[in-house]
Amino acid sequence: MADTIYDTLKNDGKVRIIQELVPGKQITIAHIIANPDEVLYTKLGLDPAGEYTKTAIGIITMSPAETAIIAGDIATKASGVDLGFVDRFSGTLIVTGTVSQVESAVRAVADYAKNVLNFTVCDITKT
Repeated sequence: MADTIYDTLKNDGKVRIIQELVPGKQITIAHIIANPDEVLYTKLGLDPAGEYTKTAIGIITMSPAETAIIAGDIATKASGVDLGFVDRFSGTLIVTGTVSQVESAVRAVADYAKNVLNFTVCDITKT
């Protein structure tokens, strides 16, 4: 979990912010957006004219962040989703596909994280 510590320095009234990341073995967000508006694709930097436009987006955040690489591999092999974004520094994975593909991909990542990597995994949510 990330903790932010605020430390006010006595010199010149400056504020120093120290952010510490204490990685756990966890999936903190696993969410499926079914039939998102086209503007969401654009704002996320995804191709709104792509094959899977207006079907589904899956978002997973995890720690340690490098796990996003493994999750991307699992997701694509599990259901044929397209990778929208993989960030090994923040631990974010975004996939796109049909609703059933995205659901299968998110479930496969969550199951692998829980059963093989012994992660704490949140519930999968959907809007």
